Amino acid sequence: MKKGEHIKRVGLVFSGGPAPAANAVISAAAVSFLEEGREVVGFFHGYSSLQEFEPRLRPLVADEHYRILKEKDVRGMSNSRGILIGTARANPGKGLESPDDLADDTKTRALRNVYDALVALEIDALVSIGGDDTLRTANFLVEFQKRLPEDAPRVRVVHLPKTIDNDYRGIDFTFGFFTAVDFMAKEVQNLNADAEATHSYFIVETMGRKAGWLAYGVAIAGESNMVVGVEDVAGELAVDEAITDESTGEVRIEKRLKLGALVDRIAALVLTREKRGRHHGTVVLAEGLAEMLSEDYLRNLPRDEHGHISLGRIDLGKLVATLVSDRLFQLTGKKKKLTGVQLGYESRCAPPHAFDVMLGSQLGIGAYRALVEEKLDGYMVSVSGQLDLNYVPFTELIDPASLKTEVRFVTPGSDYHRLARFLETRSEKATEWTPSRRPES
Repeated sequence: MKKGEHIKRVGLVFSGGPAPAANAVISAAAVSFLEEGREVVGFFHGYSSLQEFEPRLRPLVADEHYRILKEKDVRGMSNSRGILIGTARANPGKGLESPDDLADDTKTRALRNVYDALVALEIDALVSIGGDDTLRTANFLVEFQKRLPEDAPRVRVVHLPKTIDNDYRGIDFTFGFFTAVDFMAKEVQNLNADAEATHSYFIVETMGRKAGWLAYGVAIAGESNMVVGVEDVAGELAVDEAITDESTGEVRIEKRLKLGALVDRIAALVLTREKRGRHHGTVVLAEGLAEMLSEDYLRNLPRDEHGHISLGRIDLGKLVATLVSDRLFQLTGKKKKLTGVQLGYESRCAPPHAFDVMLGSQLGIGAYRALVEEKLDGYMVSVSGQLDLNYVPFTELIDPASLKTEVRFVTPGSDYHRLARFLETRSEKATEWTPSRRPES
């Protein structure tokens, strides 16, 4: 009997934002199953079609909603851009906030559609590739099946972690992170040269909704003069704000970014460098800082299927650049050019870094080994050390009460955090400095 005979047909679904080396993951996973004569079905654009499935009204159609992958489709594509099967942010777990919700037929309708679609296509196991929201969906599917009758078909689920933000618990680095850092760091280096030529500053906002891994990496590799991530919102940069829940009227206290203090900190950097004869520079800000602004900035912004605020609408880099320019004029009576730039989308389908190709390939192979060799269900594939595979149960990654994942932040004072701080320009308070054209000795 062939090993892992319980897995004959496997589905692949990629959800959330793109990431470099996505095709390395898809290729390695698909080839691993195909080489042993198992079928692989790639679902197009995340859960978009799966969650809308109805046998008679909206059946799944081959080559429109999914493709039965062949080796010729996936061989030799590990270094290619984009995502072979596409992606989307469709969220079949929308509205599920507690374990009790999984027993609610109305709230689980989209999830039921996904399950029914997989069963209709005789899928034995699903390989989920995506970020923390996709991990939640994978866990929902596992938990939903636990509540089905004993004789109902079961679809095993394993998850492969994906995010250029690198804020995942259970793995050291996620595929695409190093490519994104490398791509944006080169952009910052270009901006450094532009700033030097024009005696100006660029305030660079990088992706990184919740944690500062990406911003710190870009600042380190791009040799920026300052970096601020969400982990730095403490002390003088933090302020408590009372937030009223419009639906319940409940008031809660949340830590928010004190924008004026951030403006002063950057102004101090500019004036310090002026005194040392340096009239240019770059500052990197994590986009997640925008989500920590006062509620006055956020109240009317649109949200996606997972409830996330559209941070691009705020344009944090441009906002901060304008405020710092005004602050410097107040302090010196002179105008200084500061330009806000958003970086991120350009990096998500960049040619993958060799390390990301290796990491992504190992994760893809790990999906096969988890399902066929280890016979696992409800596990995330991870790597450590020299790309050694290990498997983390969903129960260690998901809060059992809220069914939510926990963000992995950069630890303030950690060696990674200290590296970014070490490379910064040390500055004093803006009010203690007067600009000077004297060259640095």
